[in-house]
Amino acid sequence: MPCVVSRIFLAGAMLAGLSAPALALQPGAAAPNLELAADSGPFQLEAYRGKLVYLDFWASWCGPCKQSFPWMNAMQAKYADKGLVVVAVNVDTARADAERFLKAVPAQFKIAYDPKGQAAQQYAIKGMPSSILIGRDGKVLSVHAGFNPGAREQLERALEAALGGQP
Repeated sequence: MPCVVSRIFLAGAMLAGLSAPALALQPGAAAPNLELAADSGPFQLEAYRGKLVYLDFWASWCGPCKQSFPWMNAMQAKYADKGLVVVAVNVDTARADAERFLKAVPAQFKIAYDPKGQAAQQYAIKGMPSSILIGRDGKVLSVHAGFNPGAREQLERALEAALGGQP
């Protein structure tokens, strides 16, 4: 079960003048481009066209996120040479909260920051963690909310299927 995005987060986004999309992303739709600050410099989703992108939205206060990070580390290590890029977008308003989380649960993949919630709004994120699998062509392959031990196998099968077309 995903952690529900707090009303304060959504209210803050609304006050910032952001409007939520009418519908959540659907498979086959073009993934909205993102331009966010990241630990390794600016992150632009379009720069990863041609790669399979596992885009994960997370927050420091999210219990299931602590379970998903070791799995994402394993997937990045296992499938990087086949074209997988894992990118986790933090939605905490205070970067220090994210940094504390990352000290306890290290990431061996890209971390980007969305403190104003603009990317989460673009992607119609309603709970943490939420992941979007984006194909090499920049289109959404699947959307998944939540994370638990039972989801690992299902999510990895989706990664393998998407990578299956790689020569």
